[in-house]
Amino acid sequence: MENFTPYASSAGGVLIGISASLLMFLNGRVAGISGIVAGLFTNPAMIEKAWRFAFITGLILGGLAYASFNPVEIMPRENMSTAILIVGGLLVGFGTAMGGGCTSGHGVCGMSRFSLRSILATFTFLLSGIITVYLVQHVIGGAS
Repeated sequence: MENFTPYASSAGGVLIGISASLLMFLNGRVAGISGIVAGLFTNPAMIEKAWRFAFITGLILGGLAYASFNPVEIMPRENMSTAILIVGGLLVGFGTAMGGGCTSGHGVCGMSRFSLRSILATFTFLLSGIITVYLVQHVIGGAS
């Protein structure tokens, strides 16, 4: 448990909760990142594009601001081809479209509203991740 960070993780969770609550309170929108990004390309109204662009820009700038105060060297995974990364990204995008949202929309916003659909989707996300890690680590014999 070398990466156990309860204070930073709790603070991050509180900030995510506050931002999701503010977006719902001020804009009447759920903070589902895949839906926000998709709306940049599918919604013709300029006011819709403006808040979506501001939200995504804030995510990126917030990450960059944090990284500037807390620099961490990120090591890429060895033997991971670009093709595998692209296929993985496309599968995630397909999964969020098929599931009607992503982990932030269902897991943070939907579950906090006691949405049965979001509770089932989040359970499915977690179960899929657990099964995938088990298969890769113990059946296929992936690198640790």
